[in-house]
Amino acid sequence: MEFNSAYDKNLKERLQEILLQQLEEGYEWTDKDIEDKIDAVILQCSKEMYMSGYRKLALKQELFNAIRRLDLLQELLDDKNITEIMVNGIGDIFYEKEGHISRWDRRFESEEKLEDVIQQIVSGANRRVNESSPIVDARLPDGSRVNVVLKPVAVNGPILTIRKFPEEPLTMEDLVKKGTLTEEAADFLKKLIYAGYNIFISGGTGSGKTTMLNALMDHVPEDERVITIEDSAELQIRHIPNLVRLEARDANDDGERAVTIRDLIRSALRMRPNRLIVGEVRGSEAIDMIQAMNTGHDGSISTGHSNSPRDMLSRLETMVLMGAEIPLEAVRKQIASSIDIIVQLDRMRDKTRKVTEIVEIAGYEDGEIRLNPLFSMGRSKAALVMEEEAAYSYDTETGADAKEVLLPTGNVLIHRRKMDRAFA
Repeated sequence: MEFNSAYDKNLKERLQEILLQQLEEGYEWTDKDIEDKIDAVILQCSKEMYMSGYRKLALKQELFNAIRRLDLLQELLDDKNITEIMVNGIGDIFYEKEGHISRWDRRFESEEKLEDVIQQIVSGANRRVNESSPIVDARLPDGSRVNVVLKPVAVNGPILTIRKFPEEPLTMEDLVKKGTLTEEAADFLKKLIYAGYNIFISGGTGSGKTTMLNALMDHVPEDERVITIEDSAELQIRHIPNLVRLEARDANDDGERAVTIRDLIRSALRMRPNRLIVGEVRGSEAIDMIQAMNTGHDGSISTGHSNSPRDMLSRLETMVLMGAEIPLEAVRKQIASSIDIIVQLDRMRDKTRKVTEIVEIAGYEDGEIRLNPLFSMGRSKAALVMEEEAAYSYDTETGADAKEVLLPTGNVLIHRRKMDRAFA
């Protein structure tokens, strides 16, 4: 429901001004209070001019969204099939639905309206964003991830990006049904999690790293103490009673009192965790995460941006060197002894997200970290049979074999101590 005419928009603005004058500051208005106020104002307005039932309902919803929620963006947020919302200034709004990006035919009335929505979001997450500090990451109450960039960095006006997550996080079984990975690979990952292998999830932007992390956490034993550390808290961990959630904090206006991921990892180590979960490693905090994995916190998990397991290792080396002056050989030895498994996710050209590799860190030898591929993309036996019977199909959309699936490589898990101990 929306207003298209200039008259309707002016009416909405006038009624909104009346409502804001009636809503006294310092009083905690409930949603029901706001709805009652809106009903009263619309009733008074309808006595002066004719309004259809549909128009009243539409006006009530728009006023409520403008006052209590995120204005016109609320309609997109309420659509469960929309996964991403991209606002490029007041007039260019895009959304991703079922893997496809479309342009919305609505726009903000002014830059001030858009900035009001942005300030509402960041203040609700105890963050700040302004001209002197124009970039911020935040989250909505439902866990949706938010990134904001303001002028002068954003040349054409405020940029707001919202990545939504399902109300109920996807389980490993859901991911198997969606084709993200095979049942065999899922069962293998469940065993690794239960046994306490340290896992690093690698992938590009929007490849499903957080979704995979949430699904893996379902298989952590309930009697363990888990501490999550995030830049913006967005993990949806449901079944662990002894759960501590920590979130980094930006510096104040004086540039002081920032709480970094590094600070949180160091503090978490004093909280007697069984497992540390670092939502994403981006910089010098990698050294603290690696050291935590090396000091008895088995089953720890983190994620990072990379296009392959080998590239992820190179990026980790760089990030560790950002945080400490350590010889490269020592860095590689630390990484090889701390991370057990890398799970690689990729976003395919057909918009699906898939696990494309599962590799074991086999050790350090001749100056290099050795990898032991356990699962990789390949053609199934059924596909090979079909290839013999008919011309083999090549997926021009994805640029990959249409029948490729995640298959075991035939290599065995080298480091079995944790697995044998867990399932003895």
